[in-house]
Amino acid sequence: MKIRIRYFASLREVTGQSDELLDIADGTSIAEIKKDLVTRYPRLQDILERCLCALNRAYVPPETALHENDELVFIPPMGGGSEPQDNGAS
Repeated sequence: MKIRIRYFASLREVTGQSDELLDIADGTSIAEIKKDLVTRYPRLQDILERCLCALNRAYVPPETALHENDELVFIPPMGGGSEPQDNGAS
């Protein structure tokens, strides 16, 4: 069966692509896909450990089984913002 993986941010930088079609066995879990990706792209190890998983636009746990034509997205942690600064007003 075929699924599509979409890559954003640091995942896109590491893989060199924005999406990819994979041919996988029926019932393969997201956790198994993550292991396969780390084998193919070792630099993804640290990133994938911190990513959330979205399947067909809904957050799911890594144990979720995949099905034909699913769209899988790994959502990397977001940075940004800053600590509130003490402006000296009391």
